[in-house]
Amino acid sequence: MIVAVLTSACWLSPAQAANQTITNAVDGFIRPAYRNFADATEKLNPALSTLCQSPSEQSLEGARAAFRQALIAWGEVEIIRIGPVTEENRQDRILHWPDRKGIGLKQVQAALSSEDPTAADAARLAQKSVAMQGLGALEYLVSGTGADDKAAWGDTYRCRYAQAVAGNLSTMAASISKAWDAPNGFAATWENPSPDNTLYRDDAESLTDLLDVFVQGTEMVRDVQLNGFFGASASDDKVKQAIYWRSNGTIDALNANFDGLSKLFEASHIADLATGDESYLGKSIDFQFANAHDSLSSLKGKPVEAILADEKMRQKLSFFRVLTSSLSEMFGTRLSGALKLTAGFSSLDGD
Repeated sequence: MIVAVLTSACWLSPAQAANQTITNAVDGFIRPAYRNFADATEKLNPALSTLCQSPSEQSLEGARAAFRQALIAWGEVEIIRIGPVTEENRQDRILHWPDRKGIGLKQVQAALSSEDPTAADAARLAQKSVAMQGLGALEYLVSGTGADDKAAWGDTYRCRYAQAVAGNLSTMAASISKAWDAPNGFAATWENPSPDNTLYRDDAESLTDLLDVFVQGTEMVRDVQLNGFFGASASDDKVKQAIYWRSNGTIDALNANFDGLSKLFEASHIADLATGDESYLGKSIDFQFANAHDSLSSLKGKPVEAILADEKMRQKLSFFRVLTSSLSEMFGTRLSGALKLTAGFSSLDGD
């Protein structure tokens, strides 16, 4: 259906083409990505149940593998910072990051130490600090201090707390996915701008929000995820400021963020709206996304310390950082100019 519409794009009015671009983004990437995240989080508790019922090295690895799939699924859709995920503080509850002062870590450790019963119940956990109820907390529980000890699992508080976090994540993911699928929900509002629409009065406003996903997504990856730990030189590196460093998931997260941006770009066909001198821009952006994927592919699963200690691997990270800046400029300056839009540059400082 989408292909048929796109091949007929020359017969669409500018407003119809813009609306179709948003529909492409929603149907081609956003809804499937949130369903994937919901599926991934739904698999957390079965893996944790196996670990808690039969603690072993194998069942622990199974729980960690389920966690990794969840962080990758979230990484792909984390770039979508509009719509249902912004309600009920879900974005921060799913992943509170960065935690530069370690406040969230201390809260998780305190809950473990005191065996806080409210943190071991998914419903009550949802009302507590955002840092205690999301992927960051679950990473510490399955990969942090004490997690390798077989005695940590079984009929233990650590198990009950981990299962509560998993249940909380699954509930949020399912709610977000359901909200995107709702026929009269945010998707319909975004796809149908009008003077009576409280969020989007015209197609320029709806397109600007889509463009901002790309601009702010590349900024987030560069300024928050990457620059938070990767210094200009080795002496400036901050290993423990890297996201998911305990589970060796740092590169997986970076790659997932860029995979999400790339898939959204491909699904939306937003570059097809550019004409004239910028009509080739879509191919240039695709090329840069492919370079970014290639620069990270050999680093996935490796400990951050090992990557930062190896000059060749550092060079790949440096190249990836250059690509994030290049893509930010392509979206924020060139594509926005071609579409006569003003991209909103965020101040993602993590505070």
